[in-house]
This record gives sequence, structure tokens and C-alpha cells, in this order.
Amino acid sequence: MIVEDLTMTEFEAGLGRTRTVLLPFGSVEEHGPHLPLSTDTIEAYEVCKKAAQQMPLFVAPPIHYGNCRSTACHPGTISISTGTLKALFIDIVTSLRSQGLRCFVALTGHAGGAHRMALQDAGEELIGRYNDIFIAVVSEYDLAKEEGQGLIETAGDSHAGEIETSRILHSHPQLVKGSAPREFPSFPPGILVRDKRRYWPGGVWGDPGKATAEKGAKLEGLVVDRLIALVRDMERMGNSAAH
Repeated sequence: MIVEDLTMTEFEAGLGRTRTVLLPFGSVEEHGPHLPLSTDTIEAYEVCKKAAQQMPLFVAPPIHYGNCRSTACHPGTISISTGTLKALFIDIVTSLRSQGLRCFVALTGHAGGAHRMALQDAGEELIGRYNDIFIAVVSEYDLAKEEGQGLIETAGDSHAGEIETSRILHSHPQLVKGSAPREFPSFPPGILVRDKRRYWPGGVWGDPGKATAEKGAKLEGLVVDRLIALVRDMERMGNSAAH
């Protein structure tokens, strides 16, 4: 059930089928010269929608903005603070809880460390505040990397490379503008730098040349399967707590 497409009566009826909602988090962030700025959002939202086709789930509208530090100097990246991101997550969960939702899965397509930690901090604060909810915070990229080990040819592939290019070639091929050179940036260890683009000129971390739509379809399917397994685990925990 795609929340943004529902009427209020359809939403209310949906509560009789599930109390679980998927919250896709993305970013507006450079993904090389070949992928759209919405790549992270697209990946997370597509997986959530596919999961909802296989079991009763609410899918909340995606959060299009994230905290982007390493790409902040690249053209097109729009970053929000970790405080804003944390507040968004807390406010959305608080509102949906008041509507009757109880299991919340934050699936983030953006895998930045500070971004993920902000979501984790918000989740910890929420479960401390409400004893009747369950929360998971999951990186969509981590699921793809783990589940796709047998498919991915590029060691260390992480950003706008083989994995993400394959994913967008599958789901939104019209948004892929060719390819990009293989790139593995090297930042000075332990030193915070202002001009991050100097150390990462192409905005790619991996090898887009190894990407195919077929890999993307398989990766997406694997991530959907893992997400569904996670939801079922959460719902079992919720049912056990209720009895």
C-alpha cells in the first residue's frame, strides 16, 4: 500500500491488514556523470514497493534528502544536517504511531556513515520513548553488497559503480547516461579535508563498466527478499510482545 496514493478510508482499512510501514530514505547526491542525483532514493523506494507487492505493508513517501559529507563539494549534491534528518525520522514515526502503526523499517539507500548514525540515533531515541513500537534501520547498499557477493565482480564497489549502475539500468534505464571510468578515491587517512572533490574528482567508487541490467534485477530481487525476511522477524517480535 503506497501511502501517497491512498485515500484516508483506504489507509484506515489497511490498518486491518498490517501495522508495519517501510520508510525509504534517500538523498539528492552526485552519482558520477552517468547516474541521476536521485539514485539512492530510487533504489530504496523501488525495493519497498516491490516488497509491498508480496506482503501487506504500508510504504511511506520517500525522504529525498540525506546527510552527504564526502560528496558535498560535487555538483548537484544537496545535503541536510544530521540533526534535521534525525528530527524528520522521529517526527514521521511519531505521527505514524499515532495513526496506529507499530513496526517501522527505515530502509536507507544512502549509506553515508553520519547519515546512517543519525537514523540509528533517532531509532534508539524512539524505542526509549515508546515501549509499543519496533524499529529497524537498514542500509539498502549493505543488503545489496552482502546478498550479491556472487554477482558483483568489482572488489570494494560502493558508489555509482557496478552495483548502483546495475540497479538503475534495471529500474530506470532511461535515466542512465552512458557509463563512467572506474575510480577508487583515496582520502588522507584520519585527516578531514575541505575540498573532497580534489580527492574524488569523478564521483565514482567502483567500476560502472561491469554493470548490467540483468545484475540489477537480480540484486533488487535479493534485497527485496532480505527486507521481507526482516519484516517477518519484526512482526513475530511484535506478536510475541503482544501476548
